[in-house]
Amino acid sequence: MNKTWIYYTGLLMAGVSWGVNFGVSKMALDTFDPVLFAFLRFGMAVPFFFLLLKTTEGSIGVPWKTALQFALIGLVGVTGLEIAVLYSIKYTTLANASLLNVAPWPVFASLFAPLVTGEKLTSRLLTGGGASMAGVCLVILGGGSGLSFSSEHLIGDLLAFGISIVGALYNVVCMPLMMRFSAVRVSAWTSLFGALFMFPFTLGAWGKVDWSGLNAVHYSAVGYNVLICTVAALAVWNGSMYKVGAARANFFRYVVPAAAMMTGYLFFSESVSVWQIAGTLCMAAGLIWISLERTEGSQPARSVLS
Repeated sequence: MNKTWIYYTGLLMAGVSWGVNFGVSKMALDTFDPVLFAFLRFGMAVPFFFLLLKTTEGSIGVPWKTALQFALIGLVGVTGLEIAVLYSIKYTTLANASLLNVAPWPVFASLFAPLVTGEKLTSRLLTGGGASMAGVCLVILGGGSGLSFSSEHLIGDLLAFGISIVGALYNVVCMPLMMRFSAVRVSAWTSLFGALFMFPFTLGAWGKVDWSGLNAVHYSAVGYNVLICTVAALAVWNGSMYKVGAARANFFRYVVPAAAMMTGYLFFSESVSVWQIAGTLCMAAGLIWISLERTEGSQPARSVLS
């Protein structure tokens, strides 16, 4: 029996959790500095990753040469990307940042994957991916905030576009490591180094938080970021991505803005336009079209989804 649908479901759920996190973070960032909040997310996730790793696999170590690889990946893929996302939002409009960050990412992953992993670009992937990209553009542009490619937004626009390139490459270069290690081990070590490299950027922010004034909402936001958005979602995403391939998996990132849109509608009374609904349906059709393609099996990694 073909169990590919399990991995596509995993990608879908990870994307939804990241989309919901926009709303969760919106509440938390009234209290926490953005970089500090990102550090808490990854730093507090590390013990849970290694506990899960020890429980499921009996060991937590990796060869020192591999640790250097994880350090580089954590520096670029966690520290660098997280901080770059924050500054792209700061120096351009939210619409520009969303579109230039989200839309090109899967395209670059599709271009890089054949070079790194030998994945094939099929006509179904191209047509489904194209439909999904059109859908996510409608979701983002239909929000009414509008695009603005003026010179004052140039730095933020270039940063957002660069995120999609580096992020796609980050996902693809993780694939060979997951042929040797489980999704949990890859997630644990990259999160560890990502948090370590991020810590110096938080030094001026700790004293600005009224720690005694934190309430259940703040603790829930941190807990969601750590346990759901990072530990669970990263492990499931990495394990599922290995199973279906980086090119196919990354198109499921288009679920993120759609989930963020629905979160805004349900919890922040934000309006949803007809264009956004149409874009969501178009995106869903493209992802379903991609997921129905039969792919050749690969050697399973030792992942939480194996």
